[in-house]
Amino acid sequence: MQNEHQIIKAVYAAKNDLQKADDLIRDYIPFIRSEASRCTSRLCTEQDDEYSIAMIAFHEAILGYERNRGTFLSYASMLIRSRIIDFQRKESRHQAHLSLHAENDDTGRTIMEEVADERDHAEESANLEATKQEIEELSGVMARFGVSFSDVADNSPKQERTMAACMAAICYAAENSHLLDELLRTGRLPLAQLVSGSGAERKTLERHRKYILAMLLIQTNGYEMIRGHLRHVLNKKGGVPV
Repeated sequence: MQNEHQIIKAVYAAKNDLQKADDLIRDYIPFIRSEASRCTSRLCTEQDDEYSIAMIAFHEAILGYERNRGTFLSYASMLIRSRIIDFQRKESRHQAHLSLHAENDDTGRTIMEEVADERDHAEESANLEATKQEIEELSGVMARFGVSFSDVADNSPKQERTMAACMAAICYAAENSHLLDELLRTGRLPLAQLVSGSGAERKTLERHRKYILAMLLIQTNGYEMIRGHLRHVLNKKGGVPV
């Protein structure tokens, strides 16, 4: 998790600094070559067009990355595959004298439309994989605190008033990162500070301790995909965004 946090910091620093972008690309040349080789099903070298395309796609990933896209390397991998697929299709088009707007006899759709679908599918797959990784990692972190996903479901507030009190405490902790640091350092929920800062009743927070604990762990480094999903759900229900 800490390594992913460092990567994200490096990516954001490289967005507006060409030298930092060059340094980041240089650091990840083995990753870039590996992704290009996977796409071509052979060892990709600096002499291959696919290698150059992968380098450009990695830089494109730096410029286009946002935290809600999941882990950076998953996003970069998706872009590299997509750009190489585009290149290979264009090469096939030139060799066979096909137009991107020619219809596929089997589907009745143009190559352009099918490539666009493949891009969408690749991005969706990358997002699903990133979400799966976050859930698995969060599950392991929660286990160290003696909490499981079933505990969270059983311990979730059922009444609107209770949910509002819990969310006030969660939002207060999210706005005061030292409380999250204390939680990770001590392994205990800082109840006294949460009660004092949010105005929620202590017995309410104690009754839903496991739910609040899980929500606070999600506020720590990473878990952008999970937070984005929760934000979407809470906004639909009219709740407080996390």
